[in-house]
Amino acid sequence: MYTTAFISAEEAVTCIKSGDRVFIHGSAATPACLVHAMQKRHDVLRNVELVSITNLGGVNFNATEYRESFFFNSLFVSENTRDVANGLYGDYVPVFLSQIPQLFRKNILPVDVALIQVSPPDLHGYCSLGTSVDIAKAALETAVIVIAQINSKMPRTHGDGFVHISQLHKMVWHECDLPEVDYSAHASDAVKRIGQNVAALVEDGATLQLGIGSIPDQVLKNLYAHKNLGIHSEMISDGIIPLLEKGIINNSQKKLNIGCCVTGFMLGTRKLYDLVDDNPQIRVMDIAYVNDTSIIRQNPKATAINSAIEIDLTGQVCADSIGTYQYSGIGGQMDFIRGASLSEDGKPIIALPSVTSKGASRIVPFLKEGAGVVTTRGHVHWVVTEYGSTDLFGKNLKQRGRELIKIAHPDQRESLERSFFKRYG
Repeated sequence: MYTTAFISAEEAVTCIKSGDRVFIHGSAATPACLVHAMQKRHDVLRNVELVSITNLGGVNFNATEYRESFFFNSLFVSENTRDVANGLYGDYVPVFLSQIPQLFRKNILPVDVALIQVSPPDLHGYCSLGTSVDIAKAALETAVIVIAQINSKMPRTHGDGFVHISQLHKMVWHECDLPEVDYSAHASDAVKRIGQNVAALVEDGATLQLGIGSIPDQVLKNLYAHKNLGIHSEMISDGIIPLLEKGIINNSQKKLNIGCCVTGFMLGTRKLYDLVDDNPQIRVMDIAYVNDTSIIRQNPKATAINSAIEIDLTGQVCADSIGTYQYSGIGGQMDFIRGASLSEDGKPIIALPSVTSKGASRIVPFLKEGAGVVTTRGHVHWVVTEYGSTDLFGKNLKQRGRELIKIAHPDQRESLERSFFKRYG
């Protein structure tokens, strides 16, 4: 019915001009065929600004031939953009995930061209943004030109992500498997113990937010004895599937979107993508809504589970950089830490291994020079490692230091105690 409107990716991206700002749909929805077609035009393009959060699908932005053509202005740095974001031909915008849509809607970062990936149109001509509505909804609504990769393997998700073909200026039919990530693979013993410690803090009837990585997955593995859990989270992964199937996650105690899981995007395996396909139990929404503190706080026992790179003895949390090296981004950590702290009986939780893979303590006297503070010591509450948990809320600086040393790695406690004594006597 719509095939006459389809063109090749190479033809579609010819509308991109030097000096344009181009939005790239993120995570599992990264439209790799469009990105590759755009990159092939590097010899005729100059100073094209790329904006995006996490990208997957085998796209690479670090090649030397792209340096004069593309500047990657990252809104959340990921593995394939770390080198360029920390170099001369890229940078990072510190911003709460909840406020990225404002950058587009208020013309702070006006979008010339949006590259997106969607499901095929239904009988009424509506496609779906599928696995990632998050910031993409605002980008496509404000972009001058929208180029869409139509992929039959993209699930049709319910929520905010429907887009009519009349909103798509150019359409490319390209079927391909979505990127898959299995967070349950190769979890360390420390991460498994962290999962158990965090799960012990989760109450029946809690509404969960889960960050990215293996720790949230391990938390979910320890919730099979719980009841009436809900999901209101910036992202979801495969870990929720068995809990949904067993009715442990039923969203019955929520005040908003009762009976439905709410998320901004998802990243997992094909099993997850099949689960959410045309499933009204899952709502994939605009991140300006999902991560809105005033929305998060309305659900009872909102329990936010996020990780960190390091935390100092006063409770300052660095979650986006290693010193001056930009490793990831602010993301939605502060949105949910604050929202959970304002929720009735809510629990904001920072969970992290006590040491790095090289044995260096993640609980430190001082953050590294240049490190970014994502969660301030005024916002932090629960901190969890494999050696236990502590609630810093209401504790003074000396009390915080003592509590954090208790859950540090045993091999690091003497050094931390010396630093504590040097600072406080």
